[in-house]
Amino acid sequence: MALLHLDDVTAGYRPGSPVLRQFSLSVETGAFVALIGPNGSGKSTLLRVVAGVMAPWSGRVTLDGQELSECSRRDLARRIAVVPQAAVSDFEFSVEETVGMGRHPHLKRFQGMGEEDRIAVAEALELTATAELARRSIRELSGGERQRVIIARALAQQPQLLLLDEPTNHLDINHQLEILDLLSELHDETGLTLVCVTHDLNAAAEFGEQLVLIESGRTLAVGDVHQVLTQERVRQAYGVDVWIEQIGGSTRIIPKSRRRLAKETAHRSQM
Repeated sequence: MALLHLDDVTAGYRPGSPVLRQFSLSVETGAFVALIGPNGSGKSTLLRVVAGVMAPWSGRVTLDGQELSECSRRDLARRIAVVPQAAVSDFEFSVEETVGMGRHPHLKRFQGMGEEDRIAVAEALELTATAELARRSIRELSGGERQRVIIARALAQQPQLLLLDEPTNHLDINHQLEILDLLSELHDETGLTLVCVTHDLNAAAEFGEQLVLIESGRTLAVGDVHQVLTQERVRQAYGVDVWIEQIGGSTRIIPKSRRRLAKETAHRSQM
């Protein structure tokens, strides 16, 4: 059953300049979806629309059969969690306090956390291997540790849907793999539905169950890695030629250098 459904959604920031154009997509409950596409294709805008932060100009967005426009902000915050690109705090909150912020949608005004909330925070810390960091300031942490804490905060909301906007774009390769492995483990262990924006085609190929390739605000391709990441579609979306190889059981996308291709073409023409 589709947890999330977008039907002919058009949205943007300036009148007459849509970013999403009659965009349609269905996300099944328990799916791990990787959103890919070139800069400016509409990936982050799509997350804003799905999160209820941005209202579409036209079309419908439903979550578990209910239109987002009918949901209150508090209800959406209980059901949808977002891990943004940058979430660095200027305040000296501890890790436990930061994760506890994920419980705010479940609390009444001026109400402190109860036993159920403390259990949710403890479980989120445990799931993300951040329990040992609970007393430390979030400002003291490495980039990878901080990102795990932000994911823990999202999990503390106990959402139906987790949206992630380029969760590894500022991390080194070790911490990138750490975060992607964590997301994969969370998906396998909890069955949580994840929609993750990424610029890394190899990460999308490795971890995404369903890939959605967006180009100019429209869906160019939806399916598994072999259906979506073809040479023709990558060339159409990104304007580059690539090799697609199977290495160690994984699909790898290797861009072809334009300079090298030009040299090879010139060399062949001289033969």
